[in-house]
Amino acid sequence: MSKRTRSGEAAAERAAYDIVASVRTDKGCVRETNEDSGQMFRPADAAVLRERGVLVVVADGMGGHSSGEVASRMAVELVSRLYYEADGDAQEALSGAVAEANRQIYAASQEDEGRQGMGTTCTALALLGGAAFAAHVGDSRLYMLRAGQIYQLTEDDSHVMELVRHGLISKEEARTHEDKNVILRALGTAPEVEVSAVSPVEAREGDYYLLSSDGLHDLVRDEEIARVLAGAADVHAAAEQLIALAKERGGHDNITVGIVGLASPAASLPEAQNMRATREVEAAR
Repeated sequence: MSKRTRSGEAAAERAAYDIVASVRTDKGCVRETNEDSGQMFRPADAAVLRERGVLVVVADGMGGHSSGEVASRMAVELVSRLYYEADGDAQEALSGAVAEANRQIYAASQEDEGRQGMGTTCTALALLGGAAFAAHVGDSRLYMLRAGQIYQLTEDDSHVMELVRHGLISKEEARTHEDKNVILRALGTAPEVEVSAVSPVEAREGDYYLLSSDGLHDLVRDEEIARVLAGAADVHAAAEQLIALAKERGGHDNITVGIVGLASPAASLPEAQNMRATREVEAAR
C-alpha cells in the first residue's frame, strides 16, 4: 500500500462531516465577457475520493481578448488533474499542481502570439478527511467562517498588500487605493512562480469555506460575507446572494464565489444531498 493511500485512509477515518458545496460565476454588470473560472471536483471513484478528497478551484484570468478566459480555464482544469494524479501528501500535491499549472500556462502563452502575457490568479482548496489544505497565487481569496467569525486564510499577492505589510497604508485604505488591482504574482506570466501554501486547518462540522475572485471581495466586506453565510438557507442561496450584492454595488468585474460547508453526516435533507453532489459551475457569460 502506498504512503498516499495510507494517509488518505487515515484522514478519511477522521472525517466527521458531509461536504455541501456551490460554485457560481457571473460576468458582472460591466464586462462583456467572463474571464473567471471555478469548479468543484468530487471524484466518483471512492478510492480516489478517499485518497485525495474534494477540491475547489477559483481562478481570475487576465490578458485581454479571450486570453484571460483561456488562462483561468486552464488553471482550473490543470490544477484538478495534476492534483488527483500526484503522489505525496495533500499539501505537496496541491502546491505542486499549481506550480506545474503555471509552467503549462506560460508555455501555452509563448506558443501563441495572441496569448502572450495572459495570466490568472488561482486559489485551490482541498478537503481531505479532517483537514483543509490550500494553495494560492494572486488576489483571489480563501475565507473560513467558524462559530460566526470570518477569517481570511490567504494573503493577496498585490501591491497594496505590500504597502499594508510595510505599514504605509491601512487595510481600509487598501480597499480604495488606486493600485488595488495591481497583483505581483499570477500563473502564466513567468516560467516559475512562488506558490503560497496555507497551513493545514482542522476541518470541523459547521465550518464554511469561501473562495472568491476580487469581483466579490472588492465590493462586499468580510463581515457582510459572514452575515450572508450565517443567514442563508443553504450554500446555493448564499452564493447567489453574494453575487447579487456585488452587482447591486456596480459589479464592475467578473464575480466568482465557491462555498463549501461541512454539514452533519446525520443530516438527510434532500437539499443537502443535492448540494453534496454539485460539481458544475453555473455561469452567466
